Amino acid sequence: MRIYKVGGAVRDRLLGIPVTDIDRVVVGATTEEMLAKGFRPVGADFPVFLHPKTGEEYALARTERKSGRGYGGFTFHASPEVTLEEDLIRRDLTINAMAEDDQQNLTDPYHGQRDLEARILRHVSPAFAEDPLRVLRVARFAARYAGLGFTVAPETLDLMRQLSESGELEALTAERSWKEISRALMEKQPQVFIEVLRACGALNVLMPEVDALFGVPQPEVHHPEIDTGAHTLSVLEQAAKHQQPLTVRWACLLHDLGKGLTPEEEWPRHIAHEFKGLKLIKAVNERFKAPRDCQELALLVGEYHTHGHRAQELKPSTLLELLQRFDVYRRPQRFEEFIAACEMDARGRKGLEERSYPQADYLRGAATAARSVAVRPLLEKGFNGPELGEAIKRERLKALKAYKEKV
Repeated sequence: MRIYKVGGAVRDRLLGIPVTDIDRVVVGATTEEMLAKGFRPVGADFPVFLHPKTGEEYALARTERKSGRGYGGFTFHASPEVTLEEDLIRRDLTINAMAEDDQQNLTDPYHGQRDLEARILRHVSPAFAEDPLRVLRVARFAARYAGLGFTVAPETLDLMRQLSESGELEALTAERSWKEISRALMEKQPQVFIEVLRACGALNVLMPEVDALFGVPQPEVHHPEIDTGAHTLSVLEQAAKHQQPLTVRWACLLHDLGKGLTPEEEWPRHIAHEFKGLKLIKAVNERFKAPRDCQELALLVGEYHTHGHRAQELKPSTLLELLQRFDVYRRPQRFEEFIAACEMDARGRKGLEERSYPQADYLRGAATAARSVAVRPLLEKGFNGPELGEAIKRERLKALKAYKEKV
C-alpha cells in the first residue's frame, strides 16, 4: 500500500500558493485492507474512504471507461493492480495529474510541472473529451489562474469545442453545472470563465441568452465600451474586484439579458429591456436550479437596475414602491446587494471604473428614512388592519419627501 497526494494539493504547492484541499490516492490496496485499518467507506461510485483519525479522504487508485452520456456516464474499476500512472491519466489537466509521496518526491508522467512553468492548461489525454463537465472545469481553472498568466492550450480548446458541438453538454445535470458555475463566479477573474466558454462554443449551448449579448451595441454616450457582452464581462470583473458575494455576481451576469432581444433596427437603444429580460433571467435561473436568493436578486436587479442609476431623479412615490418591492423593512441585506449590483453595473463601463456612485448612499438614506417611521403612534391613534397599512405608507411617503428635500 502506497499513499500519494494528488491533484490540486501538488499543483498549488508547486505554484507557491496556499493549499486548501488535499486529495490522496492509495495504490496497491483493497477495500478490505482499508476497512481493516479503520478507514470508513463513503464513495458511492468508486471506493473512497475517510481516515479514522483525521477524517480526510483517501481514494483507491482507479481507471474509468466511458459507458454512457454526460458526467455520470462512466464505469470505474479499482484494484491493487491499478498503477499510479493509470490513475493519473484519467484526470483532466496535466497540472492536476501530478502526485507526490510524503517526502515530496514528484511523480509527473504527463509533464504537468512543465505546463505549470509555461502557464498552460492542457488536457492529459484524448479521454478528456469523454467528460463534458471538463469544459466547465477548464474554464473555471482559467478564471482562477488568469492572474498568473495561464491560458488554455489551443488543442485543449479544440477538444472543448468538439464537446460543445457534440450535444454532451446538454446531458449535464443542473446541479453539476451550477456547482461549477457558482465556483467559477467566485474566482478572482470570473469574466475569464465566460470568455473561455464563449471561445469554445459552450456559452451558446449553456447560456445562449448571455452569448446573444456579444455584438449588440449600446449608446456610446452611456457605454463607451459599446458592446453589451463586453460590458457584462466588465461588470462581472468589477464584482470580483470589489469582492461581491455570489448573489451579486450572478445578478451582474444576467442583468442586461433583455438587450439581446432588441431588434437590430432599434439599436443602439434598448427600450424596456429591463422588463423584456425577466423571462430570460427566469429561464436561466430555472435551467441551473440556482439557489432562491440568487434567483430573486437576479430578477430584481434585472427589473430595477435603471431605477438604481436614476435614484436621485425618482419621485418619492416611485422610491417608496422600490423600497416596498425589495421589502427593505424585513430584508435589508437584499437591498444592499441590489445597490452593490447597480454600482458594479455603473463601474463596468470603459474608462468609468473608478467613478464614484453617489446613488448608493442616496438609496441607503432613503431606506433609512422609510424605516424610521414608527408604527406604535399609528396604533395608538386607532389604526388597524388595511387602514394601518395605508397610514404607514402615507407616513413613509412623507418621510421620503422630507428626505428628498433635505438631500
